[in-house]
Amino acid sequence: MSPKPLLSWRTCPLVERPLTSIVLVLFLVFLSLLLWKITVISWNYPIFYFGGMLLILGSLLPYFIITDYDFYEDKIVIHYMFVKVERKYEDFGCFYKDKYGVMLSTFKMPRRLDSFRGQSIRFSSSREEQAALIELLSNKIGKQY
Repeated sequence: MSPKPLLSWRTCPLVERPLTSIVLVLFLVFLSLLLWKITVISWNYPIFYFGGMLLILGSLLPYFIITDYDFYEDKIVIHYMFVKVERKYEDFGCFYKDKYGVMLSTFKMPRRLDSFRGQSIRFSSSREEQAALIELLSNKIGKQY
């Protein structure tokens, strides 16, 4: 039997931000039509179309899927649709709040590499967990910027 998480919530930006989602989907439709015209019709290379769309949609995938966050005494567990990420609090040197959540940095101070090496934690639309999360991270990680 696994221990009960200290803090947990679920988020899905696609549903929580409807106006942004509509604009994003319209942009992706426009981009896919433009790429189709250029790569398939003009160049006659459909592999570039499928490769480009795969890269674009793959990079935007976290926006479209439901994410579950579970914070335990010694680790953070993030469940994406088919992927489970476990990170210990010791892996992070500091954290800072951004527009939609918290970025956990592997460095002692915020760096530009945080989006690649760190871990982004999104708040839910209600932000009920925000104060509890900041307090938990202050106790476990320490440095907040």
